[in-house]
Amino acid sequence: MATKNKRLKIKKRIRSTVSGSAERPRMSVFRSNKEIYVQLVDDLEGKTVLAASSADKGLADDKGNKTEIANKVGKLIAERAKEAGIEKVVFDRNGYLYHGRVKALAEGAREEGLKF
Repeated sequence: MATKNKRLKIKKRIRSTVSGSAERPRMSVFRSNKEIYVQLVDDLEGKTVLAASSADKGLADDKGNKTEIANKVGKLIAERAKEAGIEKVVFDRNGYLYHGRVKALAEGAREEGLKF
């Protein structure tokens, strides 16, 4: 089975149980080969509340490996969430293994006080 199809199958299974609301949005992670993206999504309204990525202006110039940058993206999304009054989220790893960059992003968000 192709890796992409396997990930999409896992993603579908996760999304059948994980859903976000305005009080507790879903924190969705997308990982490409170069960048990492994260969104806070209100599934009831069908809208993205906040977003951050390693391609943002403040982080694009940062040095370090991809795992360290993912940790910084997690901290950035947590800071933006606090400014918007969001303290709790539901984590959606989007079919990726909870390892490496995805884990670093989650740990960075937890370090800044985001709860999930």
